[in-house]
Amino acid sequence: MHLVLYDVDTTTAKGRTRLRKVAKICCNYGQRVQNSVFECMLTGAQYAKLKAELLSIIDDEKDSLRIYSLGKKYNRDKIEHFGTKESYNPQGTLLI
Repeated sequence: MHLVLYDVDTTTAKGRTRLRKVAKICCNYGQRVQNSVFECMLTGAQYAKLKAELLSIIDDEKDSLRIYSLGKKYNRDKIEHFGTKESYNPQGTLLI
């Protein structure tokens, strides 16, 4: 399980384009849980590919990208969720 978080500078048209591209790539690998936060169940190869794709898009001087590796012992029961959006089972079926 990996958490992907990003903050893209959207003060310019190029920044807004980068934001859309980053979000679209993340949607291909996992589930959006907040505006700029994705939970992704990835193999090592998928992780490497996702990271390379995202790094090719972000602007190192204006944007921020963080990827947290939670490991194989990730346990959904240890996450508490409060608020409007229902949680999902990342180990369940992912429809694309």
